Amino acid sequence: MLGIRSPIFRSRKAANGGRLHRISVTHLVKEAEKRAGISEKTSAHWLRHCHASHALNRGAPIHLLSQNLGHASVATTSKYLHAKPNDSSNLYLAT
Repeated sequence: MLGIRSPIFRSRKAANGGRLHRISVTHLVKEAEKRAGISEKTSAHWLRHCHASHALNRGAPIHLLSQNLGHASVATTSKYLHAKPNDSSNLYLAT
């Protein structure tokens, strides 16, 4: 299992422990955007946000996601929690 600080995508050229530089990731995302024919703006941060939002929407524990994202606090991760139009706390009350 990879540690939290281990790079997910490794560079064959990087001398910094194999990590891709932020600029390299930006270029890779933009190239993938072009190849996929996506017209909306994308970014590595956008992909990270999507990952977090989808994981939480599918029931991932917030403390686990917080660790995976490298957040020092669960409060930072809670920014990815969004109320959906048809959601209500009433749905969780017994009838």
